[in-house]
Amino acid sequence: MRKGLLAITSVAAAASLTACGGASLTAGSGGKKPKIGVILPDSASSARWEGADRPYLSNAFASAGMDYDIENAQGNKAKFQSIADQMIANGVTVLVIANLDAASGKAVLDEAKAHHVATIDYDRLTLGGSAQFYVSFDNTEVGRLQGEGLAKCLGDMGADHPVVAELNGSPTDNNATVFAAGYDNILTPKYDSGDFVKGPNQWVPNWDNAQAKTIFEKMLAAHPDIGGVLAANDGIANSVIQVLRRAHRNGQVPVTGQDATVQGLQNILAGDQCMTVYKAVRKEADAAARLAIDLAKGRGGQTDTTVHDPVGNRDVPAVLEAPISIFKDNVKQVIDDGYVTATQLCVGPYAAMCAKEGIQ
Repeated sequence: MRKGLLAITSVAAAASLTACGGASLTAGSGGKKPKIGVILPDSASSARWEGADRPYLSNAFASAGMDYDIENAQGNKAKFQSIADQMIANGVTVLVIANLDAASGKAVLDEAKAHHVATIDYDRLTLGGSAQFYVSFDNTEVGRLQGEGLAKCLGDMGADHPVVAELNGSPTDNNATVFAAGYDNILTPKYDSGDFVKGPNQWVPNWDNAQAKTIFEKMLAAHPDIGGVLAANDGIANSVIQVLRRAHRNGQVPVTGQDATVQGLQNILAGDQCMTVYKAVRKEADAAARLAIDLAKGRGGQTDTTVHDPVGNRDVPAVLEAPISIFKDNVKQVIDDGYVTATQLCVGPYAAMCAKEGIQ
């Protein structure tokens, strides 16, 4: 049984929730000039952090006339701490973080709290941390959609008792644990019934795509009959697809993903990836920006649910956006939403594939 699963509890209606600790933790008080700091985790695990989150957050803060600073830790925990130290020294009144792991995230949040800086966990909840708010997606639902998507693709191919391999995300990212719980809710009954055969299952340290490729090479060598792959995001999926291409099995083994990256969508159009999960990052970023701006101006934040932190044994006020399954026949939805442009997607050999799906 996986540990660290978040219990999500909806409340009856949206409530106005003031940051824990009262005015001492409310930004915009004490005569300090409002300033928002954001620390993103890396740019290697997913293209979304620099390609989507940064511009969406920047635009939201700039439109509100806020003073802000957005930095990227590039997967380095020492750099993550250094950025936080500098932001706090430079007078941020609100700090928004997407942590690298629970321990380093908690250290930064506790430091911010000690300096009366309001805090928001962005995308990833810091277990045992002290963030006053959490903004993300319904991550159990993300995993459930991945599990359902793989089952659909295997069913469409008429796979007979397929061996399913699972490449989970980073073991230090609580989201990866929640995603896995979501898709295992779908896959485990199929393993138990014998419809699917449970194959190798491994976590990918730091969501590292190169390590994912090595892991899957070993999986396929030990289990050449793998018939489906639950890959936790599009980067890991692409690593799996590279291995399958060399084995001349791409397109024959359904592979899932997450994040609706350009690469992931191109792999779907090509038939090498069966689905991805689109998380409308603009909505997540806008929700985090609204909350941060409210805190910076000394107002309480509006949320409509809570997420339970089992390590800290507390319910964190939260905003959770809804994810969407993307298959070849609705790739256009991501384009229509403006998350990826047709110019980015429909290049070279993908131009004809886009035209076939009505993407221009």
